[in-house]
Amino acid sequence: MQTLTSTAHAPSPMGWLSKAEHWLDTRGKGAWIAVMVLGFVFFWPVGLALLAYMIWSKRMFKSSCKRRSAWNSTQFSMSSTTGNSAFDAYKADTLKRLEQEQHDFEAFLERLREAKDKAEFDQFIDERARKTEDNGTESTL
Repeated sequence: MQTLTSTAHAPSPMGWLSKAEHWLDTRGKGAWIAVMVLGFVFFWPVGLALLAYMIWSKRMFKSSCKRRSAWNSTQFSMSSTTGNSAFDAYKADTLKRLEQEQHDFEAFLERLREAKDKAEFDQFIDERARKTEDNGTESTL
């Protein structure tokens, strides 16, 4: 006899804003735009706030690109095999190399940011020391 255990988590209680957001999401972009227009009609700051939220949360641009949705619909997976062992080995090596290049590039960018931060901090300290010296020489005169 087999038993099935549920791994689903109990839904967390949602506030009224979360419920409204979910309700609008299920109805699509048109519902968001309609609510935003009504917000502008009745009280313009509400419409402006909704517009800012839609842009910030990327709801204005979600699923607007046909190529992206077509790409997602093919369910292309990097880990799937083609049946051709030579090509699969080539693909695995290429992906490994690209991941290493990405890691190296991210490390390079981090070093670049640290160098820029250090240069800006050194410039700040030098300017502060010059101001202190200038104020010190003026007060002795």
